Amino acid sequence: MTLRVVGAGLPRTGTQSLKQALELLLGRPCYHMREVFAHPEHVPLWHAAASGRPPDWQEFLRDYAATVDAPAAYFWPELSEAFPEAIVLLSMRDGDSWWESASRTVFRTKGLVSPEWDAMNEAIAKSRFPTPRDTRESAIRGYELHNDRVRATVHPSRLVVWHPGEGWEPICKALGVPVPNQPFPRLDVFARKV
Repeated sequence: MTLRVVGAGLPRTGTQSLKQALELLLGRPCYHMREVFAHPEHVPLWHAAASGRPPDWQEFLRDYAATVDAPAAYFWPELSEAFPEAIVLLSMRDGDSWWESASRTVFRTKGLVSPEWDAMNEAIAKSRFPTPRDTRESAIRGYELHNDRVRATVHPSRLVVWHPGEGWEPICKALGVPVPNQPFPRLDVFARKV
């Protein structure tokens, strides 16, 4: 089995909804930060990857059809190279609304899980996020640089840029699968409607 989708969109860009949608479309699990919660043994692997010691991506993700959200989204260049047939899905929203959401949620998780979790997140932020995230302006600039890099690097035939609210069509078209006869999922890992 191989990945069909490499998610390059950062957290708070509809990734929980995408996870459920991709699992329905592809019939196999999608790797999302929730997988790290469910598999704490993955924390050292991601920490090592952020330190320049990546796993065998094919082996590590053998049971998954897609990736979205952190930590995998920060490793989209390596994942898109390891899975050259996969589409690269860049989920986005405008920088201001992304900051408002991220600063209230994912940027406030330090100390909530474990010291190892915090060390992993810090290593990823330092090695993979293009700017410091300590101010609104710097974080938004890093978010925009991340998105610009994906759009500038990934061949247009392989890239799907998706905004929450666009629903099934762009993703189904890229995957060559029919649009489900049900509403697109609207979920939020922090238990609020997006």
